Amino acid sequence: MQTLRYMATSAFGLESVVKREAANMGFKDLKVSDGRVCFDAGLEALPKANLRFRCAERVLLVLGEFTALSFDDLFEGVKALPWEQWITKDGRIAVTGSSVQSRLYSVSDCQSIIKKAIVERLKLTYKTRWFDETGPEYKIRAALLRDVASITLDTSGAGLHKRGYRAVAGDAPLKETLAAALVSLSYWRKDRVLLDPVCGSGTICVEAAMIAKNIAPGLSRKFSAEEWPQIDSKLWKDARKEAYAAIDVNFRPEIYGSDIDERVIEIAKANASKAGVDDCARFERKPLEDVTLPKDYGVAICNPPYGERLGLSEEIEKLYKDMGGIFGANKTWSFYALTNCEYFEKLYGRRADAKRKIYNGGMKTDFYQFYGERPARGHLT
Repeated sequence: MQTLRYMATSAFGLESVVKREAANMGFKDLKVSDGRVCFDAGLEALPKANLRFRCAERVLLVLGEFTALSFDDLFEGVKALPWEQWITKDGRIAVTGSSVQSRLYSVSDCQSIIKKAIVERLKLTYKTRWFDETGPEYKIRAALLRDVASITLDTSGAGLHKRGYRAVAGDAPLKETLAAALVSLSYWRKDRVLLDPVCGSGTICVEAAMIAKNIAPGLSRKFSAEEWPQIDSKLWKDARKEAYAAIDVNFRPEIYGSDIDERVIEIAKANASKAGVDDCARFERKPLEDVTLPKDYGVAICNPPYGERLGLSEEIEKLYKDMGGIFGANKTWSFYALTNCEYFEKLYGRRADAKRKIYNGGMKTDFYQFYGERPARGHLT
């Protein structure tokens, strides 16, 4: 079976999380660089990767990489790639691009040249001078970095954060992929209680519940590559069948979310229901100062309001101080918060045990990690 080169893209700072996901799925020859994890696998990996990646943004097929110092280099390099293996005669071609520290800095010109090169190659294959472009969509992504062009084909379509369960979000929603990554970066285990005390539309809680019940995040949506005739529909059916069989339908993790806003609590409940985790992700309206810890040895993970996003500075500072008072007072609880506040530790009242830089929608944030005591061996939480 043909071996293909895949690229799973990620937010900056989450590459190691995506690499771990890829390894757990059995993918080999993993190579990590800024915002991407590449691996080799057969065609059967394409549905599996799209269905099961929780923290990656997209799954791309790497068609080629080459040096492009001129527009002629770019045209010839793209034209030399085997487009006829993927794009049908009636395929709809869309090209997006980026250019960083490259001589070919005009992205719009590069896009035009790339599409022209693809069409010229397909003209020779299909013996035609005109393409209707009424069939499946093929999104080509071209990234030029330091004069090296990376040409990929997007198999996902809409970003992988589009799980299908979140029809409505709060005022400053956290991407589902980032929420899943925060859970993965914590020391939370599915047999321990999890709490988000400022849950908004409930994304962290829903993603944690899906992880605990082993629900593949892409089961409720479609992907661009499902329309491609080159990929046998049986591969998609088999991948979905396998994913459904892996769900732990009987497990009930203890996951709680609360927020002062009744409106977002109702949204969170609807999201949990649509995701199929309303039996274990429980939400209630409650201001932070009224939050009580349901039992010892729990884990709190949250994405509190940022000063540049919501609310007033004094309100946010009080919120952060209240968090320290609630979670810092119980040595058995671990607390994790994603924020852009550079003096969060001072407000929380304790130096973080670890801090990780993560870019949230282009904004630099830090994931502050405060570790609680671990339960004794055999302790039931």
